[in-house]
Amino acid sequence: MAERTAKQSGVTVEVGDRRLSLSNLDKVLYPEAGFTKGQVIGYYQQLAPALLPHLAGRPLTLKRYPNGVDSKFFYEKRCPTHRPDWVQVAPVRSGHNQDVICYCVAADLATLVWMANLAALELHPSLSRADGIERPTMMVFDLDPGPPATVVECSRIALRLQEIFGRMGLQSVAKTSGSKGMQLYVPLNTPVTYEGGTKDFALAVAQLLEGRYPAEVTSNMKKDLRPGKVFIDWSQNDQHKTTVCVYSLRARARPTVSTPVTWDEVAATAESGDPGSLVFEADDVVERVRRLGDLFACLNEVDQTLPRLA
Repeated sequence: MAERTAKQSGVTVEVGDRRLSLSNLDKVLYPEAGFTKGQVIGYYQQLAPALLPHLAGRPLTLKRYPNGVDSKFFYEKRCPTHRPDWVQVAPVRSGHNQDVICYCVAADLATLVWMANLAALELHPSLSRADGIERPTMMVFDLDPGPPATVVECSRIALRLQEIFGRMGLQSVAKTSGSKGMQLYVPLNTPVTYEGGTKDFALAVAQLLEGRYPAEVTSNMKKDLRPGKVFIDWSQNDQHKTTVCVYSLRARARPTVSTPVTWDEVAATAESGDPGSLVFEADDVVERVRRLGDLFACLNEVDQTLPRLA
């Protein structure tokens, strides 16, 4: 579908047993790279087998760039009312007023293609599934480098986090943010909550590393404390927050992707000092998945329990 439609301004296609009208497929959304909406749709179509398991059942916030990455964007939590009737939604009570928001759920390839046609370049799912919104299935550490620190420094901190979890008998995996940083995930898939669970645990780990490496790490959200350090954002472990999904495109100058990486790749970057070694664009990621498979599969397959905090 992608190779055929990318050359056309609009077309009706069949995706499985669904019919979709796609528009403005030759519209350039990444001007520096000349990357069009048709190519965005084609990318998500090719990555669907790896991506969809990470979106299944999860409330999804769309970050939309209707006029490309150099123009205005908006976050869309409420699934558009003009959605096809086959697009699944998840009603979730959100915020202090307990308003019910019906989020989109990417249940199949047709829904993913429909979202890409909305210029939803970035996909931000919950750490929970909709049927257990107060129970995360994973824990995340968002590593954000304060300039002049880069993903190189993030790699070094990620390796220290991996070592800590390894001593606890916990498996962890890493991915680039597709922007300037990195995220580390710990699969759980066992009963746990955010408050008193993953959020408190993540804060304790972040403060532990800050105590050991105060010149390199901060767990404090104040931006004036971040220059030259890696901010370990533990607060993403919250039922009201989302983190960019693995394999999601990012709205950068070029179509970079939040890409799962091996620990050998993280170690190589930490040693070489080359931040460019962890920059991957859409075509790179398609090739990596064909060659390596889904390096993040464990997030849905591994059951682990957090140890009790002392």
